[in-house]
Amino acid sequence: MAKCEICGKGVSFGIKVSHSHRRSNRTFKANVQRIKAVVNGTPKRVNVCTRCLRSGKVERAV
Repeated sequence: MAKCEICGKGVSFGIKVSHSHRRSNRTFKANVQRIKAVVNGTPKRVNVCTRCLRSGKVERAV
């Protein structure tokens, strides 16, 4: 899974708990999207999480 190139968010791990309380490991994957963004004045493809997109940390290339 890809990592956000802005904030570094990636896969995190936790425990899935069933109704009968059996526990097993699981992964939480960040919503990382490959977009074309303006980096140092030039358009470039980068992996960015949706939180960085929404907060305006990244400017999308047109």
